[in-house]
Amino acid sequence: MDFGRLVTAMVTPFDEQLQISWSELERLIEHLIVDQKSDSLVVCGTTGESPTLSDEEKLELFAFAKKQAGGRCKIIAGTGSNNTAHSIHLTKQAEQVGVDGVLVVSPYYNRPNDEGLYQHFKAIAESTSLPVMLYNIPSRTGVTLSAETTLRLAQLPNIVATKESTGDLDIMTRIAAGAPEGFRLYSGDDNLTLPLLAVGGYGVVSVASHIIGSEIRELIDTYVKGDVAAAAKLHQDLHPIFKGMFECPHRVPNPAPIKYALQLSGYAVGGLRLPMVAVTEQEGRFIADLLRK
Repeated sequence: MDFGRLVTAMVTPFDEQLQISWSELERLIEHLIVDQKSDSLVVCGTTGESPTLSDEEKLELFAFAKKQAGGRCKIIAGTGSNNTAHSIHLTKQAEQVGVDGVLVVSPYYNRPNDEGLYQHFKAIAESTSLPVMLYNIPSRTGVTLSAETTLRLAQLPNIVATKESTGDLDIMTRIAAGAPEGFRLYSGDDNLTLPLLAVGGYGVVSVASHIIGSEIRELIDTYVKGDVAAAAKLHQDLHPIFKGMFECPHRVPNPAPIKYALQLSGYAVGGLRLPMVAVTEQEGRFIADLLRK
């Protein structure tokens, strides 16, 4: 299973009552596939506000996205949690819905050791025939999936990729150097897309691709074609948005900035469920100015 090089971690649109806005979700999926050139969509990941979605909502979202995509892009279901048995249960249900793969985050809060992490991911992978993408994001989970454990997991037949959100090119380089053929290494940070490609990575699981996906696609394609200088220039041009979507003007938790940027772009994706809150007026002005530039 190839999820492609540009994967969008999709927001979940809400209405004024903070319930899922199915009509706006339809518009957003079309926008991400047609306008922003996404190869795959992650549904109910961190950007989709997975912690505040019920299992029932998640399964509805998986089914809706799969139907709306209509085979034009892959649908990757966020099914991971810090409860292995629950992750297995949701993964099995997602498989019945017909998704193309699952994204499984490292267990948060309970902070298992390397062997616990290995056994967690192994148990989930063995419960399904779906391809599995690991998700390493220590800033949110409090635990780092080491390069060694990632490479050990990469030997399992249906663990096919990892989303690295460590910001650590050393870990990423060691994974790229030791991974079996066909195992895909993705950046989980937009600003590290080009550096990751340079050390042997494959693509990005992007947030900024909601608004500059076609430009990120151009950056990746330009690098893959061998025009490193042109890819570097594209990276430099896009870098303010890569950073600004997470630092506007001080660090604002995802997905508040990208939801606001989408609203400015004409997509009524709504607010955020508590404990997440919308950007402030000052932060909103920063984002608007960023998009104008």
